[in-house]
Parts: sequence; structure tokens; C-alpha cells
Amino acid sequence: MDEIYFPPRELRVMGVLWRLGSATVAEVRDALGEELAYTSVLSALQTLEEKGYVKHQAKGRAYRYSPAVKAERAGGSALARIREAIFQGSAERMFAQLVSDRDLSRDELERMRRLLADRLKEKP
Repeated sequence: MDEIYFPPRELRVMGVLWRLGSATVAEVRDALGEELAYTSVLSALQTLEEKGYVKHQAKGRAYRYSPAVKAERAGGSALARIREAIFQGSAERMFAQLVSDRDLSRDELERMRRLLADRLKEKP
């Protein structure tokens, strides 16, 4: 499981599981806020489980699904693809685009600054 890729629907389902920790098919469907059939959500969860990204546990008559991969791991893989495809491999250009977002609050920017300072203190 080196590179992780989620098609749009699977990514939305994973987003619900990462946010809630675990959920039944019905809970995922409700959280998505879309008019999706129960079977469509079930199919997405089963596909994700076959790929090794989701696991389930029987709870009464329903299954509770939970993520088997952390959001940070999937995010790292997605960011690497974005960096290559959009920013020609340049992390600096990608970072510049991110910090130019006018919707970022001062607090978010300060936290980002601290993350950079901490990273710069690490030994190579």
C-alpha cells in the first residue's frame, strides 16, 4: 500500500470515517448529505475494504466500518501527486500557493510558521 488513491466517492466516504472514527452504512450515507442509495454507499465501503483501506466489525445486525489507513498517510500520497502534476515537483511553489490563500486566518499562518520552525530545527 505505497501510493493511496481514492476516486471522488470513495474519498468522501473515507472523509466521513476519518471524521467519525467509525460508522454504519446508514450513518455514512446520512453524513454524506447526498441522495445516494444505501447500496451505493455499501458498495463503496466494500470496495474500500477489499483494497485494505477500511475494516468492519459486526455490531448486532449491522457492520461498523472504520478506517484502516490514517488520513495523514492518504494525504501525503495525494499531496505528492498534486505536487508533481500541478507544481512540476516543486514543494516551494505548492507551499506558496497554499499560504497565498486569503481565507487562512492569522492563527493558522502562525501555526504553520511554528511547524516550519520546528522542521528546520530537525537534523538532516
